[in-house]
Amino acid sequence: MTEDNPEVDVEEGRLRGGTMVDFDGHRFYSFLGIPYGKPPVGHLRFKAPEPAEPWQGILDATKDGACCYQREFPDMTKRDGSEDCLNLNVFTKTLPSEHSSPKPVMVYIHGGGFTSGSNKPSFHGPQYLMTEDIVLVVINYRLAVLGFLSAEDDSLDVPGNAGLKDQTLALKWVQRNIGSFNGDPENVTIFGVSAGGASVHYQILSPTAKGLFHKAICQSGCALNPWPYGQRNLLEFVRLIDETVETEKEALEILRKLTIEELYEYQEKFLDDKPQLGVFAPVIEKPNSTAFITKHPIEIITSGEYNQVPMIFSYCSNEGLLTEVMNSLAIATGRTPKELGLESFIYREMNVAQESEVSKEICRMLSDFYNRDDNVHDKYMLDSDYYFVAGIIAAVMNHAKTNHNPVYLYRMSFNGNNSFKKLFQLDEYPGASHGDDLPYIFLFSILSATNLGEGETNTIRRFAGLFSNFAKTGNPTPSGNNFNLTWIPVDAENINFLDIDRDLVLKSNPEPDRIELWRKIFQLSPATNKYL
Repeated sequence: MTEDNPEVDVEEGRLRGGTMVDFDGHRFYSFLGIPYGKPPVGHLRFKAPEPAEPWQGILDATKDGACCYQREFPDMTKRDGSEDCLNLNVFTKTLPSEHSSPKPVMVYIHGGGFTSGSNKPSFHGPQYLMTEDIVLVVINYRLAVLGFLSAEDDSLDVPGNAGLKDQTLALKWVQRNIGSFNGDPENVTIFGVSAGGASVHYQILSPTAKGLFHKAICQSGCALNPWPYGQRNLLEFVRLIDETVETEKEALEILRKLTIEELYEYQEKFLDDKPQLGVFAPVIEKPNSTAFITKHPIEIITSGEYNQVPMIFSYCSNEGLLTEVMNSLAIATGRTPKELGLESFIYREMNVAQESEVSKEICRMLSDFYNRDDNVHDKYMLDSDYYFVAGIIAAVMNHAKTNHNPVYLYRMSFNGNNSFKKLFQLDEYPGASHGDDLPYIFLFSILSATNLGEGETNTIRRFAGLFSNFAKTGNPTPSGNNFNLTWIPVDAENINFLDIDRDLVLKSNPEPDRIELWRKIFQLSPATNKYL
């Protein structure tokens, strides 16, 4: 073992890692592609994951592990990955010694609409966060049909949510092994953006994750948004392959015989005439031996029966620009973006029949509000509110009532150079796009040529400081912090939030007219009348 190739023992065997350099030029250790689950192939395809088996000798942890099979980003003409993708990366400044004390652990769950994304350092480079005194873990999990196929037939043992169960298994690995990297298993913070934020929220709500983490950050995604809900579509999917299939058992046998390349081809064909989100995604399971969640999130949140930890929620000031990004990616893969009518902006779980009087009333409310003179200039305000803001504010307000710990909220408003908005040439639109906080938390190689000015560098430092403070103490601005402010949690009277722009500014009650509109809409269905 050398300083450049550190070796670590975990329960499953010995690892040899490497080194990287942080944003300040200081060296830290990296361990890549560590398996935490058995390869979910063969009879394990679509099923709940099982822990990784021990290996012999020294495992080379200096190279990226495989991502879940998907199209590459941003070059969508290529494909990358494998079905054998249950691996994680660990980054640490120090290894255990008589002179070191265990450090707070931060576990990142990537986004990508439950259909794409990975833990690769080229996309989630740890250089910014590793300026702080933490241990960082970045995980992979199964995506799309591999991670979120579900069957009605209980005997098939495919109840859904395999991707969420992968995440929980990774958190169990952290509990067993993170001490070997000088991490504190008693101080774990989970965080994620978009589908990663929704995943973090689902981990908060799942009894299977109890005790596996102690703080949580849900960025631009939560379980009360309309898109982290999948559909039980096993038969419909397989009838694309063989229209004579009658039972789910037959359907599953057909899918298990396909190569990963064939399965992906059918997945793309199936999704071609579907919405871009919410087809292969989490579902509410019937009680079963591996169940992750069996009640609707709003029922769990209002009952208070969830993993009670300090939380941060967030959204970006122009989340709806994601629509423009997804349309661009759809075109790159040969798909034609669809124009959505107003009925498409009614939450599916509201159970409102198309063309019904309630549906017409909601469409009228949406049209009157978003076509108003003071709103019509913001082309994607409706997309922002429907996909993200309304549900996130609903989650924040309800958790503030039932959580015994503080609930914080921030809005990312900084419109800087280091952003997806710049990457997709969306400068004509105001504000921060969906995911625009992410390149200030992680180093993205595709943005590496972007000029980092004072505003960008300050934002990188702020996120690293706020998040690491929260990971250490449960308070992003503890006494004596470097930001000269006290971030006030949400309470029963006020939705306090931190606006992250060129400056950090404390505000309260964001987007009041928009939230009031969605409160009235949610009241029109018993399924959502507790949201706001």
